[in-house]
Amino acid sequence: MSKFKKHTKHEMAVWERTQANELANIRASQRHLIYNVVAYLLISIIEYWLAAVSKSQTLRADAFNNLSGIISTVLLMIGLHIAQDVDDDDIIGARLPAGDYQAHLGSDQRVQFVRWRYETIFSLVTAVVMVAIALSVIIDGIKALLNPASRVVPQPVALIGAGIASVIMLVVWYMNRRTGRKLQNAALLASAQDSLSDAFTSIGTMVAIAGALLFDLSWLDGATSIIVGFFILYSGLKIFFDSSLNLTDYFDPRAEQEYRDAILKVAKVRQVVELKAHYNGNVVTLDATLMVNSKMTVLESFQLSERIEKMLREQFGIIDADISFIPDPKSFKDKDIKGRI
Repeated sequence: MSKFKKHTKHEMAVWERTQANELANIRASQRHLIYNVVAYLLISIIEYWLAAVSKSQTLRADAFNNLSGIISTVLLMIGLHIAQDVDDDDIIGARLPAGDYQAHLGSDQRVQFVRWRYETIFSLVTAVVMVAIALSVIIDGIKALLNPASRVVPQPVALIGAGIASVIMLVVWYMNRRTGRKLQNAALLASAQDSLSDAFTSIGTMVAIAGALLFDLSWLDGATSIIVGFFILYSGLKIFFDSSLNLTDYFDPRAEQEYRDAILKVAKVRQVVELKAHYNGNVVTLDATLMVNSKMTVLESFQLSERIEKMLREQFGIIDADISFIPDPKSFKDKDIKGRI
C-alpha cells in the first residue's frame, strides 16, 4: 500500500474517532435532556393547576414560559437524534461505491456536518414557538390589566407553585451547566443559560405574587404577567437571531482573528489571504487560503497543511480544516513564470 493511501486511511481513522466522540457527546446530551423535559413538564402542570386555583395571571404566564421549555427541549432532542444517524452516506439514503478512501472521507464529513446542523434548525423552530407563546401571554396580560373586573389578588397557594418552580429550575440549571461543561456541549450550555433565566423568572413570579398579597395590589399580578411575556419574547428572539446567524454562515470575527493569528505563527506561512470558519451544529470547521514560498514543493505544502490542521484541532477544537495555498509574489521573478500563464 502506498504512503498516500496509508495517510488517507489514517485520516479516515482520525475522522471516525472524531465523529464517534461527537456522537457520544450528542447521545449523552440527549439522555440528559430527558430530565429537563420531566422537570419542565412537572413544573408546568403544577403551576398551571395552582394558577387556575389561585387566579394568578403571573403564575399562569410562568407556566407557559416553562411549557416553551418543554417544546424547545423536545425539538432539540429531535435534532440531536437526526444528528446521530450515520447509517447511510447521504441524507436521502444513497450510498457511495466502496474503495475510494479520499472520496468517502469527504462525503462522509460533508453529510455528517449537514446532519449536525439540524440542531441549529430545530433551535430556530423553537424560537418561533417561544415568540408565539410570548405574544399570547402578553395579550392575555394586557386584557386582564385593562379589565378591572378581572383584576384579583392571587390566593397564597400561588406562592407554593412559584417556589417549587424556582427550586426545580435552579437544580436543572446546575445539572445542565455541570454536564455541559463536562461534555463541552454548546446545546447543554445554552440550555443551562435558558434554565437559569427560567429560574429567575419563577423567582420574580414568586416576588410579584408576594407583593400583591402583602400590599393588596390587584393590578400587580397582571402587570407582572406582561413582563414575563416580554421576557419569553426576548429569549425567543435572541435564540432566533443566533440560530439565523449560524444558518446563514455567520461566524464571530473575533474568533476568526484568533485563528488567523495562530496560523501566522506557524513556520513557513507568510500571510493568511482568506479565512472563513463555519458552525455545523456544535462543531467548528474552517477554510483558509495561505500565502507561502513559491518554491515550496507539493509534499512540503501537504505537510504544512497537516501541521496547521493538527494545531487548530488541539488549540481550538476545530475538527476539520481545508487549507489551500497560493505563491508569494515576492518569492519568484517574472522569468520563473514566463510562458507558463
